[in-house]
Amino acid sequence: MIKTFYKTLLICLFLSIHNICSANDGYKLWLQYNYIEDSDIRDNYLSHLNSVQYFGDSETINVIKEEISLAMKSLFGNDYLKNINKNGLIIGATSNLNTKILKKLKNEISNIQKDGFVIKQVKIGGIKQIVITAKTDIGVLYGTFNFLKRLQTHQSIDKINVIDFPKVDIRMLNHWDNLDRTVERGYSGFSIWDWHRLPNYIDTRYKDYARANASIGINGTALTNVNSNALILTPHYIEKVKAIADVFRPYGIKVYLTARFSAPIEIGNLETADPLDENVAKWWKDKTAEIYKEIPDFGGFLVKANSEGQPGPQNYGRNHIDGANMLADAVKPFNGIVMWRAFVYSEHDPDDRAKQAYSEFVPYDGQFRDNVLIQVKNGAIDFQPREPFHPMFGAMAKTNLMMEFQITQEYMGQGTHLVYQPKLYEEVLKADTYREGKGSFVAKVIDGSLHNKKITGIAGVANIGTDINWTGHHFLQANWYGFGRMAWNPYLKSSDIAEEWIKMTFTNEKAFVKPVKKMMVSSRETVVNYMTPYGLHHIMATGHHFGPGPWVDNLSRPEWNPVYYHKADENGVGFNRTNTGSNATAQYASAVKEIYNNIETTPEIYLLWFHHIPWDYKLKNGETLWNGLALKYQQGVNEVEEMKSTWNSLKKYIDPQRFKEISMMFDVQLNDAKWWRDSCLLYFQQFSKKPLPKGVEKSKITLEYFKSLKFPFAPGN
Repeated sequence: MIKTFYKTLLICLFLSIHNICSANDGYKLWLQYNYIEDSDIRDNYLSHLNSVQYFGDSETINVIKEEISLAMKSLFGNDYLKNINKNGLIIGATSNLNTKILKKLKNEISNIQKDGFVIKQVKIGGIKQIVITAKTDIGVLYGTFNFLKRLQTHQSIDKINVIDFPKVDIRMLNHWDNLDRTVERGYSGFSIWDWHRLPNYIDTRYKDYARANASIGINGTALTNVNSNALILTPHYIEKVKAIADVFRPYGIKVYLTARFSAPIEIGNLETADPLDENVAKWWKDKTAEIYKEIPDFGGFLVKANSEGQPGPQNYGRNHIDGANMLADAVKPFNGIVMWRAFVYSEHDPDDRAKQAYSEFVPYDGQFRDNVLIQVKNGAIDFQPREPFHPMFGAMAKTNLMMEFQITQEYMGQGTHLVYQPKLYEEVLKADTYREGKGSFVAKVIDGSLHNKKITGIAGVANIGTDINWTGHHFLQANWYGFGRMAWNPYLKSSDIAEEWIKMTFTNEKAFVKPVKKMMVSSRETVVNYMTPYGLHHIMATGHHFGPGPWVDNLSRPEWNPVYYHKADENGVGFNRTNTGSNATAQYASAVKEIYNNIETTPEIYLLWFHHIPWDYKLKNGETLWNGLALKYQQGVNEVEEMKSTWNSLKKYIDPQRFKEISMMFDVQLNDAKWWRDSCLLYFQQFSKKPLPKGVEKSKITLEYFKSLKFPFAPGN
């Protein structure tokens, strides 16, 4: 036994050098900077990195110095800067570099756009130097993180020559964080903004948050919930916001605040919030000037108005133009913007909920100020596991539109299911709107190239909280990372992003990277299979949206009830949105409308989104719709079992803490997948009156039991 103990101890001591036995709580995210064990790779890197010269003395250059020091010591240990070779790094903005260096980079520098950067190896005085430069210090910071990513992922830096720049202007996280530190749709603890102890106590997490965001190119943060509290606009809180903004500034991150439309009444002692009232407009201008006095680089306002009970211009008989333009005029002198959310639907409008945002906004195309962006969710309902792209994309040629994705998984297992969401983002961004003919991709709407927009943006609802690993589930860090990468460049492949993240977060071992990448890339389809196959949508239970609830039919507003969306009966299932139904298809360009109106040309992944289909309808694989649904639900369960098995086979490659924590999450996900399969099939079987096909496991639990489940204290609700 003693021999076994010492043998185990020696093995663990050896493995700890390789970061396998040591605990890892995930706090470092993808900035692990794991020691490079491969001596050939390490020596090659070190031959290029034996000196660092910094040009400039801004706060941003100082944080670059800190990051380089941290990374190099971690990646190379005591070997860093040991050799006498003078090859090294030159880091600084073009305005601070000498003419000798600038001449070597003349062509590359001329191609830098926005906060883009150049990383290039050049010879100066016979010595090879890798220059990281940009026209702004923030661009240099982005270039530095890009270079460190290449080291982390073991890419060659011999003869490196990189020119990169963001394709989208505003790349931001929307925090649905409340002032009491609860987080709406947050599943990883409480809000990281400690309002009570601000401004004097600055949590070190704020800086690490800024580092992580800057490393993936995110340049904005809306600190507060879209279901906003007007108190955030009071001097007491503005002082606290300023403290956060001061931490973020060196990392190129602007702060934004949600503006509650009724704030002039609630904190301004006015009797109205009518946007056409002169006193209201003056109040907003004065309040905006007050904020900019404290935070000169304040980004602007994010607004949810006349949606789900929130106040807005329609309360006063006005429209979205009146409200958005009034706020836009207030921030215009300070180069601020207004992001006006298009997520609107009314219980007083009997039309299909999927049509309402388009109906309310598209007629006003061209009437919004040029510093207004209409923030549109990726689909017309509400962040479902799968939705067709929102018909507003491409339909407002004269208006700035920005994308809103959800990083937090409100409808996809929340903080416990492995769902790699960049696969969803990619699917939406690649969708062709046909608004200007074939090739009018959603990505071209977002980057402004389809209609030559001057200001562009993309937002993601954050999944970040006070959990030590930030996102609750270690793998859900990849959704934060992937969102940032695709906000920088909406044409990137989600599979390539997954590989980057795996290597930076865990290991470069091919035997680990390949199966984990495959698992991640397929995980979004898996959750669709065990939750909402063939275009089913919004069949989640009331309020918490965590588990299934296709039977819910007792809520006060019809469009809050799952039965509104699936319309299951003895004849079939699905929502008819074609020209014989709600005619939501008419909101798409004619080429897309024709595809969706025809059941034969509608992609099967959207069948029940656009059509009400008989249970015995034959799918392309020859199965009936009922059998196909049942088999998809079973397939989803089987795929989670495969993911769990894959993960268990990889234990030797990573630290025991993350291995165990992720293993437990797979147990949760598998149980939940079976819950979804069993409850949904039992419910829909009442209408189809058909037996389960061969290969589908029969539930041992009754539908009545599933219906009885309540979750009044579910997180994020």
